[in-house]
Amino acid sequence: MKLKRAGVATKLLVFVLLAAVAIALLSTQAQLNAAQADREALSRQVQEQREANAELQDGIDHSGDPEYLADIARSRLGLVEPGEIEFIDSSK
Repeated sequence: MKLKRAGVATKLLVFVLLAAVAIALLSTQAQLNAAQADREALSRQVQEQREANAELQDGIDHSGDPEYLADIARSRLGLVEPGEIEFIDSSK
């Protein structure tokens, strides 16, 4: 049984098909890398939002606590109770 050698046209066709598959593979890899980067960014956003939600929930849970309200009045509004003295560090 004799084997028939492939012609130039057949070799060219196989080469073109291999090149097309390689290009498609590289394109798919680039899309995969971009999708993974997007996923990581979204995961970070989800974690940041969960932390913000936890802070808000803590504020809701302690909204009736007089000490919590006094702390907010001091830190955010700059208020002091009668008789208190506020010291400001000017070395910063």
